[in-house]
Amino acid sequence: MLGRTAASLFWTSRYNERAENMARLLEVGYRIAMTPRLGQDTADDWHSTLASAGCEQAFLAKYDEFTKRSVVAHMLFDPDNPSSVRSCIEAARNNARSVRTAITGEMWESINTTYIEFMEVRPQHMSDDRLPDFLAWIKQRSMLFRGALLGTLMRDEGYHFSQFGTFIERADNTARILDVKYWILLPDNEVVGGSLDRYQWSTILRSVSANRSYRHAYRDAHVRPFNVAEFLILRKEMPRSLAYCYDWISGSLDDLAERYGERPESCTLAQEAHAILAQGSMQEIFQSGLHEFLIDMIRRNNTLGMQLAKDYNFA
Repeated sequence: MLGRTAASLFWTSRYNERAENMARLLEVGYRIAMTPRLGQDTADDWHSTLASAGCEQAFLAKYDEFTKRSVVAHMLFDPDNPSSVRSCIEAARNNARSVRTAITGEMWESINTTYIEFMEVRPQHMSDDRLPDFLAWIKQRSMLFRGALLGTLMRDEGYHFSQFGTFIERADNTARILDVKYWILLPDNEVVGGSLDRYQWSTILRSVSANRSYRHAYRDAHVRPFNVAEFLILRKEMPRSLAYCYDWISGSLDDLAERYGERPESCTLAQEAHAILAQGSMQEIFQSGLHEFLIDMIRRNNTLGMQLAKDYNFA
């Protein structure tokens, strides 16, 4: 497969996943900002939303304060923000259009229709009562594309590169959500494990569609930070966990290596990350520092993405 084709398939899926993740992060910010708290400024909630999305610096270059209107505009509609939902949908469509012969008609129709309908939305009309439904629509459209991919695309090299984009982006998002929650979302005067803390962790679970599956896995009426971290890091039954993402990435890279008859550096990097997640325990992670662990996983994930581009000649 040509490197530029592999790159376009990779980035089509990665941008599609990122658009969904931006909607999920905004939903978290919206839910938490709507929670009444004595003496707590909602600007902190929107600030944390930007931080978890990695959009803080770009936001501060254009806006002076963290308000719902400005954060929503920046993360949903700003064409100057490369991670805004608008930018992601447009980039995904452009990449898909460049490899029309490598994807199925269902995949193209889903992403092209999403682009057309999104561009018809006017930012100034995004009222408080419309925002939750619009975020749900973005998530549904992203899942429609992924369903078309899983249901219609041949299991050849194109499928592998498409899925790499999804899981590398998803792993990055999960790690960032957990890290920002651990350091930012909890107010200084709130005791860890308090009612607000538990509510925020529940909101994090909802943001990754894991609230019900968490309760099924742990059979616990209470949301415990230790268990939530374990669920989203080490439990590979959870499809948005780091362990699940790297179980798939590592296995798929092995399949490609067998297909091509060589094992590039990206295989080694993926195996190292996979081993850390497969052999680790939450006790060890908390003892060594959850923040440090998550930052290391974000670094490893970014390095793997760059090495994939190098190994497979992304143009």
